[in-house]
Amino acid sequence: MLAQIFTLAERPELEQRLDEVADPWPEFIHHDQVLNARWDDLYTRWPEFQLVLVDTETEEVLGKGNTMPVAWDGQVETLTGGVVDVFEREFPNPNVLCAVVAVVDAKQQGRGLSGQIIGGMAETAGRAGLECLIAPVRPTWKDRYPLVPLEDYMRWTRDDGMPFDPWIRLHARLGAELLAVAPRSLDISGSAADWESWTGMHFPQDGDYVVPGALVPVRFEGGVGRYLEPNVWMRHEPR
Repeated sequence: MLAQIFTLAERPELEQRLDEVADPWPEFIHHDQVLNARWDDLYTRWPEFQLVLVDTETEEVLGKGNTMPVAWDGQVETLTGGVVDVFEREFPNPNVLCAVVAVVDAKQQGRGLSGQIIGGMAETAGRAGLECLIAPVRPTWKDRYPLVPLEDYMRWTRDDGMPFDPWIRLHARLGAELLAVAPRSLDISGSAADWESWTGMHFPQDGDYVVPGALVPVRFEGGVGRYLEPNVWMRHEPR
């Protein structure tokens, strides 16, 4: 297998094949209204920053990565809340590249392809003359520990000193710097009926609920459930 990254500016026909990469997320992830309203902007405005990983021998789509140019002064204190805030803002003078999604098809996992996509994002930042790549990283195992504050979890380490979480660890192995919590990468609200359809659970009263796949509890108030997903900001040097 010879895996190669292309941008949609280079191979626009690949946009029609992105759904070939299996969706790895729980259903509720797809119901952030801001992202749903503005997702297509990634493809219409910045095709040169949308990546597709392809097996050049078979033309199989192996994975994909979405990014967008933003402005950041390099100070941790001025990082936005996360993905939703990035989509809500306009950046007339972008100087860095922000990762949005990096995913490898489940059938292809274990081959180091995720690292290739992240590396491709850093290379894309470098080619565009941007100062760095920043990534709101969604910790792979945080849903196993939904009651632990992310500020604590993101600094857990293994015996070898590497990050405990596999996805944070991958970024660290690629040279990324751990910056801070991104407190609002997703902001999803829905009625009890909505959440029941998304999760198969029952929500008979207000309160906090641990939901499979959620990094923190879903809070119900007045019959409306709101999920604010935190991620972890990490910074890569351009390549």
